[in-house]
Amino acid sequence: MKPSQNCINLIKKFEGCYLKAYKCPAGVWTIGYGTIKYPDGKSVKEGEEISLYRAETLLTNEVENFAKQIKLNVNQNQFDSLVSFCYNLGIGAFNSSTLKKKIIANPGDLSIRDEFMKWNKARVKGVLTELKGLTNRRKAEADLYFK
Repeated sequence: MKPSQNCINLIKKFEGCYLKAYKCPAGVWTIGYGTIKYPDGKSVKEGEEISLYRAETLLTNEVENFAKQIKLNVNQNQFDSLVSFCYNLGIGAFNSSTLKKKIIANPGDLSIRDEFMKWNKARVKGVLTELKGLTNRRKAEADLYFK
């Protein structure tokens, strides 16, 4: 399955596009639409700048990479929401999550919405902190999942 434009739009909405590197709330150097590592594995560094074309290319490559790693029997909206989730949190977090276990057991289980909502925190100055932006993103992902 391939991510749809709904997936890309969801990621763009919550990541925003920054052509100059910045530190995200968790303190990680980020550029473009949430890129923290380039395709060659090098991390984004302070002072780096990219073009809008490069930001779009990085987004496309990362989305395709995450999409290849999600091998579940789900519909398009469910798939798109999971690609967005993994884009934000990483495939490792998803693979070890109760969210994935519940999807495997029953993709229509309504408690899956609660599992999305558990992932709304980040370490800010060393403290696990609920972030409004992450809460909003998880809600949007869950809404798309159940659409």
